[in-house]
Amino acid sequence: MKAASINDIKKELSEKNTRDLQALCLRLARYKVENKELLTYMLFEADDENGYVSSIKTEIDEMIENLPQGNVYFIKKALRKMLRIVNKHLKYSGIPQTEVEVRLHCCNRILDRGVPLKSSVVLSNMYNLQLKKIETAWEKLPEDLQFDYVRELDRARKQK
Repeated sequence: MKAASINDIKKELSEKNTRDLQALCLRLARYKVENKELLTYMLFEADDENGYVSSIKTEIDEMIENLPQGNVYFIKKALRKMLRIVNKHLKYSGIPQTEVEVRLHCCNRILDRGVPLKSSVVLSNMYNLQLKKIETAWEKLPEDLQFDYVRELDRARKQK
């Protein structure tokens, strides 16, 4: 079965009534946890972006606190898991300011925790990739918001 284009789906959805749309959304949510999480964000959390950002930051803080000590292999695995979760949350939001704020918080917490970035090429590359993603999202922000984050971004670059 070949999937229809977004334009075709949009036309078909515009012809459906609200009861049919509700049934389609519920059926879609049953098949994948990610679909359910996206619907949860759009229905309950999209109106309060600051609350959503603070909940992501709290989750990051908990994961950083539970980061294993000593063995770089286990630190790497835990950081990859954390970044996978962060990426998923940011994909739901799609707002560049949210992405910059959350990724900066993540990088600052990694630095504060004292993760040995210099002793592992993999950890250093993971951190550098986060910096690149921050810079990409930062460029999408208006100039006044860019100015607000420039100090934090410089701190994250220098302390690496």
